[in-house]
Amino acid sequence: MKKILSLMFVFVVATFAKPTIYILATGGTIAGGSSGELNASYTSGAIGVDKLISAVPKINEIANIKGEQISNIGSHHMNNDVWLKLANRVNEILNDENADGVVITHGTDSIEESAYFLNLVVKSNKPVVFVGAMRAATSMSADGPLNIFNAVSVAIDKNSFNKGVLLVMNDEIHKAREVSKTNTTNVAAFTSSNAGKIGIVNYGKVEYFDEKKHTLNSEFSVKNLTKLPKVDILYAHTTDNEDLVNFCVENGAKGIVVAGMGSGSLYPSVEKALVEVMKKGVVVVRSNRVGSGTTDAGPGVSLYDEKYGFISANTLNPQKARVLLMLALTKTDDIEKIREIFRTY
Repeated sequence: MKKILSLMFVFVVATFAKPTIYILATGGTIAGGSSGELNASYTSGAIGVDKLISAVPKINEIANIKGEQISNIGSHHMNNDVWLKLANRVNEILNDENADGVVITHGTDSIEESAYFLNLVVKSNKPVVFVGAMRAATSMSADGPLNIFNAVSVAIDKNSFNKGVLLVMNDEIHKAREVSKTNTTNVAAFTSSNAGKIGIVNYGKVEYFDEKKHTLNSEFSVKNLTKLPKVDILYAHTTDNEDLVNFCVENGAKGIVVAGMGSGSLYPSVEKALVEVMKKGVVVVRSNRVGSGTTDAGPGVSLYDEKYGFISANTLNPQKARVLLMLALTKTDDIEKIREIFRTY
C-alpha cells in the first residue's frame, strides 16, 4: 500500500510540476544601465542575470527558473568565442531530461545572427528562445521585463517544440532564419519580411498562426447547401448607433460581426443592443477595424466574451470572420461550439 501511495505521489508531483527553464544572459540593451530613466545613453550588459530575473517575479509562478551568465557585452561586440560557448552550453542543458527549454537574453544589434547560428547547431527539439529589448533596463517603460516573461511563456508552451530557434520581441514570435532588425530605436524593431511572424504572445498567452484547420481537415462542406445564413458586418465608431443592430436582426440576420474599435471595443449603446439580440439567438462576433492584432486581448475582453457571450474573431478581419460565422451557422447555433470553431479555424 505504501508503495502504491508513493507512486501516486510521484505521479501527481510530476503531473503538476512546473517546467524548468534556463535563462542564459549574454548582455545587451536588455541588461543595460544608465544614469537616469530618460537618459538615452547607457552601458550594455551593466546588469547581471540575477537582477534580470528578479525584475520579473511572475515568471517564477509559471516555471522553475535557473539563471547563468554566459557573457555581459553589447551585441555589437558578439564574437565566435561567445557563440561556441553559448551553443555548447545550450546543447548540454537541453540534453538534461530535467531541462524543458532555454531562454537567451541578448543585445538586439546582432541577435538575429546569434539566433540563426544556434538554429544550425543546437541538437534538440526543445524550445530555444532569444529575447532582447529596445530600452535599457533602467529606462522609463523598459520593455525587457515583459519581453522576458513572454519569452519564458513561449519556452514552456508545448507548441514551441520542433520549431527551431525562436525570437520573442514586442509580443511577437519569429523564426531565427527569417527575423531581422528593421528599426534602430522603435520597440517594434523586428520583422520577418519574407515569411512573417509565426505567432504572438500577449502577457504570457501564446498563439501560433500555423495550426489552424483547413481544406481536408475542415468540417465544413457545401454539399447539399443551397444558401448560407445571413450574417452582417457593422463598423464601430464614436457616437455609434444601436439602430443598425436592430435593423440587421429585423431583416433576417442570424449573426452579426462587429468591426470593433481597438481590440474589438464597442460603443455602450451598441454593446447593450447586441446583448439583447443575443438573447434572441443572434450570434455576435467581435473583430476589429484596426487591420492587425488579436481581439483576444485588451480592455473589455472578459466582459464582452465571458460575461456577455460574444465570440472573439481572434486575428480574423471582419470580412473573413463573416465567412467563418456563416459556415459555422450551417453546423450549429450553439455559442460554445461556434466559439470553439473560431479557435480552430
